[in-house]
Formats: sequence, C-alpha cells, structure tokens
Amino acid sequence: MIRPSGRLQALQNDILEDIARGEPLVACMERLCHRAEAISPGVICSVVTVDDQGCLQPLASPSLPTHYVNCVRGLPVGPNVGSCGTAVFRGEPVEVTDIATDPLWAPYTGLALPLGLRACWSTPIKARDGRVVGAFAFYFNRPRHAQLLERQIVATCVHLCAIAIEHDEVRTRNHRLAYFDTLTGLPNRSQFNGAIAEMSAAGRRYGLMLIDIDHLKLVNDTLGHAAGDALIAEVGSRLGTALADCLTCRIGGDEFAVLIPDCEGPSRMRSLASAATAAMALPLEHDGHSVVPSVTIGGAIAGEDGLDSVTLRQNADLALYHAKETRRGRYVRFRRQLRSAMMQRIRVRRDVDGALGDERIIPYYQPVIRLDTTEVVGLEALARMRLDDGRIVTAGEFQDALRDPKIAHRTTTQMLTAVAADMAEWRAGGLNFQHVAVNVTSADFQKGDLVQRASRILEKAGVPMQHLVVEVTEQVFMGGRKDGVARTMEALRACGSPVALDDFGTGFASLTHLLDFPIDIIKIDRSFVGSIDSGARSEIIIEALLTMTRRLGMKIVAEGIERQAQAERLTEMGCRLGQGYLYSPPVPASVIREWLLRFAQPIQTTPPAAGKVANAA
Repeated sequence: MIRPSGRLQALQNDILEDIARGEPLVACMERLCHRAEAISPGVICSVVTVDDQGCLQPLASPSLPTHYVNCVRGLPVGPNVGSCGTAVFRGEPVEVTDIATDPLWAPYTGLALPLGLRACWSTPIKARDGRVVGAFAFYFNRPRHAQLLERQIVATCVHLCAIAIEHDEVRTRNHRLAYFDTLTGLPNRSQFNGAIAEMSAAGRRYGLMLIDIDHLKLVNDTLGHAAGDALIAEVGSRLGTALADCLTCRIGGDEFAVLIPDCEGPSRMRSLASAATAAMALPLEHDGHSVVPSVTIGGAIAGEDGLDSVTLRQNADLALYHAKETRRGRYVRFRRQLRSAMMQRIRVRRDVDGALGDERIIPYYQPVIRLDTTEVVGLEALARMRLDDGRIVTAGEFQDALRDPKIAHRTTTQMLTAVAADMAEWRAGGLNFQHVAVNVTSADFQKGDLVQRASRILEKAGVPMQHLVVEVTEQVFMGGRKDGVARTMEALRACGSPVALDDFGTGFASLTHLLDFPIDIIKIDRSFVGSIDSGARSEIIIEALLTMTRRLGMKIVAEGIERQAQAERLTEMGCRLGQGYLYSPPVPASVIREWLLRFAQPIQTTPPAAGKVANAA
C-alpha cells in the first residue's frame, strides 16, 4: 500500500508533468482536485481565480454541483464573502470550522448546508510577485479543523496551483502578443492570415474589406505620435463595435482588415462599409486637440472577386487604392476594370520615374498677356514629358504619377532647375519677361524645403527670386497644416517670390483662403472665362472677383481665353491680364524666346518691388 506522502509526491510529479506538456489549465486543476480528494477521503476540493474586476471565477470544482459553482461565479471578493472571497481579500488563509454559525458564511448558508458542506478551509494562491490570483479550498462534511495530512495536501496543491496559473498567464500573454495587436486589442495580421486561409480552404462565401485611416501621417507630423496612436486605437475600437459580427483585425500601421462571414452579396458589404464610415463621425479629443477620424475602404467578395485568398486580397487592395485616389473617406468595391487602371498607373509612374532620371521632364511656357496691348508680361511653366521616341505628352497624361509625393517633389525640383536655366539665358540675352510661374504640389509643402530649394536653384542660376511666381491650387491648402502652408508662403514672399492661387473659384472654400493665406495673384478658372460671352452669371462672378481683388491689392489673371470676344469683354470689365490658346498654346523655351523678342514689354528702369508683380502687369 502506498503511503500518503508517496501519493502526495506522485500527485505533485503528475501535475508538474501536465503543466510542462502544456495541458489546459482547467484540465490540470480538475485532475489536481480529484487526486487530492483521493488522498483525503471525505474532502471536496475547489479552485477559484480572481478576475481583473476583483470577482471570483470558478476554475475547477469537479465534486461540487453545477448550480453551486454558478452561484460562486462573479462574486466580488470582500471581508465577508465565505472562505474563498475572504481569503483572497485578506491575502491569508481563512479556516471556517462551522459554516452554520460563522458570520463569514451567513449570506451563503442556504447554499452550502443543503449540500452537506459544514466546514471550509481556503488558502490564497499567490503569484511570485505577491499578487493573489485565486484560492484553493477544502470543504468538509462535518464541522472540524483540518488535519496534518490535509494541511500538507493543501500546501502542495496551493504551490502547484500557483505554478499552473502563472504558466497559463505567460502562455495567454504570449498568445496575445502573437495573435493580437497591443495598441487596439484587435486580432493582428497573424490571426487574420490564419482566418482567411481557413475560410478559403473551407470554400465559404465571405467578404473582405481593407480599411486605411486617412491622414494619419499628418496627425503624427503635426500633433505627435501619441495623438497618432490614440487615433489608431480609437478607430480600432469604433470598427470593432460597428462591425461586431465580423472579424476585424489590425494588420499594419494604419491598416485594418475585416472578414465578413457568410457575405452573400454586395449589399451586405456596402451596408457594413457604411456602418464603418458612419462610426467615424464623432471627433476624437486628445490632449486639447480635436481630430475627426476618417477611413477609406476597399472591398472584395470571395468567389465573385477572387477564387483564392491571395487574389481576393490583391483585388481588395486594388479597390482600396482606387478609393484613396478617387473617393477618399468612402468605400469602393473591386471591379475588373480597376486592375487595368492600376496597371496603367504603375506604368505611368514607372515612365515618369524614368523620365526624371533622364531629365526628360521639361517646361513648356504659355505667355501671360496684357490684354489691352497684347504685350507679354509673364509666363507660366507647364510640365511636359518627352518620351523615348521624342513625342511630348502633357501633364494631364501623367497626372496619376504626381499623386506619389516623391515623384511630385522630384518633378518640382526638375522643373525649377530647367526654368531657372531658361530664365538665366533670357536675362543674359537682354529679354524682359518679368516673372515665370511654376506650379507646386502639396508634397512640396509637406517636405518643408520648398523655400530653400527654390532659393538655392535660382541663386545657382543667377536669377533673382522676384522672377519666380509660385502657383498653388486649393489641393495644396487641403493637403497640409494651414499654419505650415501659410508660413512657407510668407517665407517665399519674403524672398521676393509672389504667390498665385490657381483655378480660383472651383474649390470648396476659395474665399476663406484669401483670409488665411498670403496670396498676391489669383487666376480665374477657365470655366468662368469659357462662358463669359454666353451668360450673365459668369460675368457677374468675374466682375465681383475683379472688384474684390482690387480692394485686396491683388493681381488677377484670366485663364483659358480662346476667343477674341472673351478677351474684349474681359478688357471692358477691367481685367488686364490673361492667357490662353487665343494667344498661344504652351510652347518650348526656344519658341518663347522669339515671343519675348517680339512681344515683351519694354524693360523697366526700376525693377518691381519684392513680393509684387510689376505694376505694368
């Protein structure tokens, strides 16, 4: 016959082996209870843990009835919560020799006594750092103290429980690190990869949405990475709530993926995408700043938009990319045409990248004309790309490539360099051109080096900054932080370079830009000029703009003049400057040289003031 001490040693060895093998915690603890009860007949064992809210959670009570266990579940620990709740609260053993009379059990006698539970000894289970993580209890069928052997069993079992619970905590923590995102608490890329592979292998019909946070880089750059992290966490929380029936995962910095089980058609995905975008409506308050979250979504449905998970993910990504290019802040579902459109964008970007490397991005110039004398008072430089076969293509044909900030930045640099060289040549030849306007992009402002870059390039060419007009569109204002853009514009003007607002009148808030940004010239969009001789509304708008700019001390240029009648009517209304195909299309520098020889204004004896366009203009 095996002595009790030998059986206790065997219990310890077996449980430690179970823990080492990675057996589930509940299975280990139930086996522990059974083995302890076998060594000490008449005893009932119980193991409870304590959750983050300080409530008891039964872990193993194999000999107690289910209804009793359920009554214990969720009880808050405290100074008078039976033996276990009190032991956890005090952090020390609690031995109740008579449940019927002990005040600690007063609220629970009706639960324990009918089951024949007459005494209970509970010992707290402590982790190595001193935290109380649970309690191990012995119940007796009559009022009494624990005997020596029972105390030895409890000491061994409490030690084993501590090891098992801590081991499970580490395993759970490692699992969370491996499969859950630490910032949002959502499943991570690893869990997403496993889930989509499983859905595909099972042949299930499901949907996939890929979601990007809009303008996260801008938040990081302007408010700091703590604000960016707060935005990511908030978006993750809102997506998790709005898409509760789906598997929402964070798969990258600003990227989320949503798997929609049993997605039978596009209407289901469209509805969920609407719920996701609607969840972003409320602003996020962080450290005194208010940020309104925005997300862009691309979607694809298994079967219709891809037979395997790899193709489906590629197609959802194509839809997302298209949405960011054309419908930022909204949802786009994959269509077959998007693939060819994407291939076209990739080809164009590759072509422009090659052209930049070969210095084949060149300026063409369109004259800015004084309408009453038809003298050339300035020029606008427009980007063109010379192909390998010598053909010249307009910027409209490679506009998609300029959405890439790096390509846009390099294009501006190459244009400034070429324009500066042309201006230096014209100056050396005694030609008068007053100023040349060069379009810049939001990427130039975001980079933060526009003033230094332009000054360095023009200084190297020996051309004063007053000859350079920097043209911006409303997209530049919308693409950066307002005060940062305004500071750059002020710095340009301080260097002598005027700033022009292009395509004026077509944006969402152009009038407010005149208040917020230092602008010297506005250019009336061609859509107003094109209809000036066919309707009174365009005339009214242009007259209002002319009056407004005069009172604000700004110059105004009418774009897109194509008919003599338009030029005459603009002149009658008091508009002095214009450009368009009536006078000349954009032409290379060699042709403009002849224009300047024949039609340039006479050279002034007094140069225009810094930051201003010449009075003759």
